[in-house]
Amino acid sequence: MTHQIELSGVNKYYGTYHALRDIDLRIKKGSFVALVGPSGCGKSTLLRSLAGLESISAGDLVIAGERMNGVPPRKRDLAMVFQSYALYPHMTVEENLTYSLRIRGMKKADARKAAEEVAATTGLSNLLHRYPRELSGGQRQRVAMSRAIIRHPKAFLFDEPLSNLDAALRVHMRKEIRSLHDRLGATSVYVTHDQIEAMTMADHVVVMRQGIIEQQGAPLDLYDRPVNKFVAGFIGSPAMNFIPAEAGVDNQTLVLDLGTRQTIRIGREVPDGRKLIVGLRPEHLMPVSEDQAMLRLPVGSVENTGATTYIATATNPELILMLNGRLPVRPGDTIPIAFDPAHLHLFDAESEMRLDILDA
Repeated sequence: MTHQIELSGVNKYYGTYHALRDIDLRIKKGSFVALVGPSGCGKSTLLRSLAGLESISAGDLVIAGERMNGVPPRKRDLAMVFQSYALYPHMTVEENLTYSLRIRGMKKADARKAAEEVAATTGLSNLLHRYPRELSGGQRQRVAMSRAIIRHPKAFLFDEPLSNLDAALRVHMRKEIRSLHDRLGATSVYVTHDQIEAMTMADHVVVMRQGIIEQQGAPLDLYDRPVNKFVAGFIGSPAMNFIPAEAGVDNQTLVLDLGTRQTIRIGREVPDGRKLIVGLRPEHLMPVSEDQAMLRLPVGSVENTGATTYIATATNPELILMLNGRLPVRPGDTIPIAFDPAHLHLFDAESEMRLDILDA
């Protein structure tokens, strides 16, 4: 079996509110899939529908080859890890880990052995006799993951598990979760609003908006070839720059509207007669010498972080440049800028869908 989870034409209604719209998703066994999107996009509803905590209104849900429509959560053999950890405060770490095994009738000695094996994997061996209140946030999250691992489920479901942790610990824990996933050969579905988490952890990213899957695929495929302006702006940090534009007089040029109109030559045909949106990622806009300049833009602000410099232009719309190292510029300066036309994205201004006219 290649797919561990399959959703076909899945819809979810809350009264008249259409929370999930015709969701089609195939999750390969052993893969790590991230569901990402802004608040209210339907990602948590989709995860809860997988878990059986929400019933789907239409469509089919298949897990490990079995249709799961209407099957209660306890019979789906899925393990869910919540952002709140959901640990039993009156139980030790060991008791939290073994609870699900004990209620299934496993002997106490066997359950303890299973807990010790999982604790060794997740770095909890010295904490088995502590209570949740005696643990840090990162340790509690490890207990929550260990409690899921000990069941050997068909898939792990993560609902924003790192959102309660500080920034440094989030970076550390996302490495731990991905490492555990790889060691266990698990199938994981991970919900997050943080696209950096999705990009760095997942094999397959699903971008959602208003209950619809806008695009899905490998992280770098979404980064390099977003299907529309929404995905282009959501994936990547800092976000992609967008500039209103239209074709120039010879269809080899673009006229950009940055408060003042600036014409650039891109060496490829540009569609005439329609309004366009140009997309350029911050790392693709580069300061150059005057004779190489495609644009000359006023500097609005400069942020030096040591290894990276961020420059915001005093234009409308504002453009962000991201440079390695440091650049001796100040607000009020004018800097000459160029970019490789191969890195330029074009979107139709009305539909906001990507135009592929610049493909090689």
